[in-house]
Amino acid sequence: MSGAVEIQLRQAQAKDAAALLHLMQQLGSETEFIALDRVGMDLTPDFLSHQLTALEESPNNLLLVAETSDGDLVGTASVTADSDPRTRHIGEVGIAVLQEFWGNGLGSLLLDEVIYWAEQSEIIRRLELTVQIRNERAVALYRKFDFHTEGQLARGARADDGSFVDVWLMSRLID
Repeated sequence: MSGAVEIQLRQAQAKDAAALLHLMQQLGSETEFIALDRVGMDLTPDFLSHQLTALEESPNNLLLVAETSDGDLVGTASVTADSDPRTRHIGEVGIAVLQEFWGNGLGSLLLDEVIYWAEQSEIIRRLELTVQIRNERAVALYRKFDFHTEGQLARGARADDGSFVDVWLMSRLID
């Protein structure tokens, strides 16, 4: 990325469906650190549009997009939670940023917004995620925001070459 680019974080909307699918396809081809295949998300824009509308109305689910001043989506942050009263307080976090924007603080901005949203939600009281141990940038980001390692999952993921990769289960309690 050359020069400063203005980025806005906002909640994903139904109108973002096609651009979001394109972003997920690009992310899936750039890194094997996220759990997407090279095709990305196998959804139609119409179907995703309906899902985004439902997501906007959910009190314990969130999908943020990072958008440039040109209208390009360059990153996402999500919190996915269940509706079951016994587990609806647990949000699974996912963050993905286009490689061109790595190292510029966008992951920190996204995670900071996720934590703020969780604190304000009055529902989410635990954020958790899994991260490949070899993804040192992501591990450092999560630790910077007080996520703690709870355990190691042997063979928790596979690399593109078919080899197994261990992952950490990390969490942060929201009080």
